[in-house]
Amino acid sequence: MNQDQIKELLLRLEETGLEFSVTMTGKKSTKVNGLYKPDTHEILLHNKNFDNDNQLIYTAIHEYAHHLQCERDGGMRTARCHSATFWARFHGLLAKAESEGLYHIGLEQSQELSALTEEIRTKYLEENGKLMKELGALLAKAQALCKSAGVRYEDYIDRVLCLPRSAARTAVKVSVLDINPSMGYETMKIVAAQGSPEKRAAAEELFRSRQSPDSVKVQLAKKRDEDDPRQRLEKEKWRLERTIVQLKERLEQVDKSLSIISTVS
Repeated sequence: MNQDQIKELLLRLEETGLEFSVTMTGKKSTKVNGLYKPDTHEILLHNKNFDNDNQLIYTAIHEYAHHLQCERDGGMRTARCHSATFWARFHGLLAKAESEGLYHIGLEQSQELSALTEEIRTKYLEENGKLMKELGALLAKAQALCKSAGVRYEDYIDRVLCLPRSAARTAVKVSVLDINPSMGYETMKIVAAQGSPEKRAAAEELFRSRQSPDSVKVQLAKKRDEDDPRQRLEKEKWRLERTIVQLKERLEQVDKSLSIISTVS
């Protein structure tokens, strides 16, 4: 694929009001596959890094997600550009690209990888979920026994089992809430963190539809904002204030550059 084709593909996934360019560097990089330059809105792709167009498209979509974030936030002035919001947007773009036949993960290219994936899901993720759920039930039982024996449960967790207290609390919560273990323990923890049965059911449904953890977190947070208009407006106010500060800084830079040019002239 050439630069124009890549740009056309990206615009098919989501329109942008901020003009951008795509440049194939013709180079191989050992550090990164691509780069987004927020000051010039340029997507750089080190095309010698890729074995096929599918890999190239993946990186192009990644950098385009940065561009869309830059457009939304009024710039990229923070070192933490790979936030949960970014990953949710990126994974959403990938899902759309898949649905339109523009990109595919490619598991079907390897029967061995497909078989290994199923083994990981069933023998390790699901089994780990079941074990941690059973652990939570045992910890709840241990807490009751500690109380009846006059033993401080916290000391038991800290110095007998040598478990972080937060890990013990989460395991008990996952067990009490009866979270489906088939999704794996780390995913179960995200579901258990939701504050109501309805939200936990929504989280489980999102995971069943193969949404990424960051996508699920962002969607659930967005739903909370919609439920709380004050919180939504406060976040919008914060984004606008940050954008104003960034624009003022940029205006000062432009003024300085103009002054230098005028002096030279």
